[in-house]
Amino acid sequence: MTEQPRVPLSRRRVLRAAVGLADRDGLDSLTMRRLAQELGVEAMSLYHHVANKDAVLDGVVEVILGEITAAADEVEAPSPREDWQAALRARILAARQVFLRHRWAPQVLETRPTTSPAVIAYLDGVVAILRAGGFPFDLAHRALHVLGSRALGFTQELFQPDGAQTADAAAAAMMEQMAERFPNIVGMLADAVHDDPDGTLGFCDDQFEFEFALDLILDGLERRRAARS
Repeated sequence: MTEQPRVPLSRRRVLRAAVGLADRDGLDSLTMRRLAQELGVEAMSLYHHVANKDAVLDGVVEVILGEITAAADEVEAPSPREDWQAALRARILAARQVFLRHRWAPQVLETRPTTSPAVIAYLDGVVAILRAGGFPFDLAHRALHVLGSRALGFTQELFQPDGAQTADAAAAAMMEQMAERFPNIVGMLADAVHDDPDGTLGFCDDQFEFEFALDLILDGLERRRAARS
């Protein structure tokens, strides 16, 4: 039986393996040792392609943004000159689908010390849609600030219990302890119990709320744009 030739190690192969490892076992699993095991090589071999774990994390951001750019380019949407809201909404929801495949990725993106050129390229496309829709640069700038991380397809939450999904019993106990001191927050959270296992990227980042807030922002921006025309 002929032995299959070994695929040579490359930066791209290392980064794709890192994404696959994080998808399967979570972000905490992404260590240089585990990554080397995933690739069937010695850990020292990785350093010819990625300098350290930070370089791996920077690289997986590139991979994810590459997927987002491809998804955004392929999405069916009207021309921004005809309907900038629909065009931008489609682009953002396409990006969100990528993050839903890689639910750990928003956490990595938020913790990078510098903004990736891939992120800047994606946001340049957002501004291009706004400009084609009639936005002057100053209003497009404000629109980016209002959209924040939502432009990329996820929301940055004000807080997230324990930094992860809290078990039902622990969540109930925490709510009971907080109820007397923070009755309005506890009442709101109790009323907003989420059951969206296929569409959630964070504590309160479910699909319905994401789209509700996105549409609210886009409608508000359109009113501002129309008032400037």
